Amino acid sequence: MEKLEKFRLLGLSESTLDALRKKGFEEPTPIQQKTIPVLLKGEVDIIGQAQTGTGKTAAFGLPILEGIKERAKAIQALILVPTRELAIQVSEELNSYKGEKLLQIAPIYGGQSIEEQFRRLKKGIDVVVGTPGRILDHIKRKSLMLKNISYLVLDEADEMLNMGFIDDVEEIIKNTGSMKRMLLFSATMPEKIVSIAEKYMKEYEMIGVKKEQLTTNLTDQIYFEVAPSDKFDALCRIVDFEHEFYGLVFCRTKVDVDTVANKLIERGYDAEALHGDISQNQREIILQKFRKQRINILVATDVAARGIDIHNLTHVINYSLPQDPESYVHRIGRTGRAGKEGTAITFVTPDEYRRLIFIKKIAKTDIRKEKLPKIADVINQKKSRIKMQLANIIKSEDMNGYLELAQEMLKENEAGKVLAALLKHSFQDELDESNYNEIRDVSIDRKGTSRLFVGLGKIDGMTPKKLADFIKQQAKVYREKIKDIQIFDKFSFITVPFEEAEIILNIFKKKKGGKRPIIERAKR
Repeated sequence: MEKLEKFRLLGLSESTLDALRKKGFEEPTPIQQKTIPVLLKGEVDIIGQAQTGTGKTAAFGLPILEGIKERAKAIQALILVPTRELAIQVSEELNSYKGEKLLQIAPIYGGQSIEEQFRRLKKGIDVVVGTPGRILDHIKRKSLMLKNISYLVLDEADEMLNMGFIDDVEEIIKNTGSMKRMLLFSATMPEKIVSIAEKYMKEYEMIGVKKEQLTTNLTDQIYFEVAPSDKFDALCRIVDFEHEFYGLVFCRTKVDVDTVANKLIERGYDAEALHGDISQNQREIILQKFRKQRINILVATDVAARGIDIHNLTHVINYSLPQDPESYVHRIGRTGRAGKEGTAITFVTPDEYRRLIFIKKIAKTDIRKEKLPKIADVINQKKSRIKMQLANIIKSEDMNGYLELAQEMLKENEAGKVLAALLKHSFQDELDESNYNEIRDVSIDRKGTSRLFVGLGKIDGMTPKKLADFIKQQAKVYREKIKDIQIFDKFSFITVPFEEAEIILNIFKKKKGGKRPIIERAKR
């Protein structure tokens, strides 16, 4: 069966399958398997309950791109997202799926030049991916007409609710026509989100997938504290210390992937890079080499590794800390398959420690701290492996052609010196301690606190108790964790531990479209 056969069975066209082939997809995720056929039939609206990292962008994006017309010169689909980062990400992902189709897909968000957005909208955009504040701004300026759109997607609807966008979202919905298909995706289903579905959707189908397992019992999870400049040397030590390293190394950007892979190759490792700029033909060659273990290190971005199912990995290394718990889960789930234990290693810099503890808390997983192996430990491991390899050769008794030369050398030299000379000749570079740089110890404050700015004050009816209760209700952070509350007329300040700060900031992200933030880190 062809790798993409399961996608074909969902009803996708050959042109879409070609785009997926170029992206390196192999089989659909559960949310894609359930959503794509329903959306392609074109009969009902959809409510999908799925977390970030489950492939939901492709779940709604692929059928939408198949369902809209080329060269329409009018907006056919609007995808609402809570943040500018997600707008850019979703837009880039949809552009990578369109293949040869002549479609214009663009992100529209606050902070971007509105004049440039006017120009792009005037030229014609088929699919707009936007944040509620800026989309509503364009509606009011009459630069964005939505009466004739075919699709409206609310992506991460619960996040838009948490960030205070829900009134804007309702106003946008009211400015769309009645002939559209409406899709709502949300990790959770608060009452307000359900009420919007009931109010604005026609007949709809509920689609849910089981929450991705946040950990696997077969994955040992550890982290090392390193300075940013020491990450590469730390990676080399880990690879050299392991008996048979076979793993994925995740970086955040294409540039980082290329840099790390090239440095590994220069040092003599069997490594390759995998990211979005790699051609489909080259990608297939690289993956084939990796599957057959002709290379044992694959350095990749999250997007490039999506959809790849590779078994028997010994390690996944987070060279760059992932942005969210779901991405962490998705990465480490690649080890510990087929009944074999795998190891997930994360490099953490002092600036990233707060994000690590946030990931640990949300993923409900134990990621224990370890010390990097010392240079002497790595060299001793190599010596042990050399002894074992030589012992296996001796046991095999397949040394014809070498025994005669060995006996001649032993007649002329001491046995110990002969063996030492051979070891030096064969392994001098491998056992040279000068190949390794010293790695500095880093200092991380684990008990510190964060001072947060809150864009609510006395004019909003806030008192210390009301503010603490508000934060507890929205972010599930208990009152006793919130200290030193100061309420002013238009804003307030609070102090919370690092871990709780990351949770609060994740819930109360900045509003877009020129509106003031609800909560952000206080400027020092």
